[in-house]
Amino acid sequence: MEVGLLHPDYMGFIFFRGSPRFVGDDFGIPADLPRDVKRVGVFVNENFNKILELSGKHALDLVQLHGTESPALCAEIRRHGIEVIKAIPMHEDFDFGDLVPFEHEVDYFLFDTKGPLHGGNGVRFDWNMLRRYTLEVPFFLSGGLSPKIADSIREISMQRLHALDVNSGVEKSVGLKDLDLVKKMMEF
Repeated sequence: MEVGLLHPDYMGFIFFRGSPRFVGDDFGIPADLPRDVKRVGVFVNENFNKILELSGKHALDLVQLHGTESPALCAEIRRHGIEVIKAIPMHEDFDFGDLVPFEHEVDYFLFDTKGPLHGGNGVRFDWNMLRRYTLEVPFFLSGGLSPKIADSIREISMQRLHALDVNSGVEKSVGLKDLDLVKKMMEF
């Protein structure tokens, strides 16, 4: 919970059982999490009713969807007052035209490196690809972000870049954050 006391803009909680960072069945968001920290539930191909149930139980502000969720599911979640971040696995042949059906159904995209895991691969993709991004939807940047690549991160000046999404790049071990690394990332 110490990370929450640093007041990041967003804090993610992974509800995907297949993740080594899965919060567990008996999870509860700590009562001392400051309310100015937006609570993000991370899901992979979860059914709509379960997303709504967990969003209500944990007072989630946003859901981050890392699977093959449809634009219709995204729209339905938003109709229930929950913002949607749709994760997009990036690879060298990615066609940004594939995002058009989501354009009016999500609040944000999250561009992450395509890998064997649904996020959390800890690998950076070629950010030059984002020069081809022309939609108006703001986005989160993810994939291998850490203080080690601080100079590259500082050079980012993409108009619709909304936030940086970090995870493994600020960990001591899987699921255990290094507060000093988190503080360094919050300087960007």
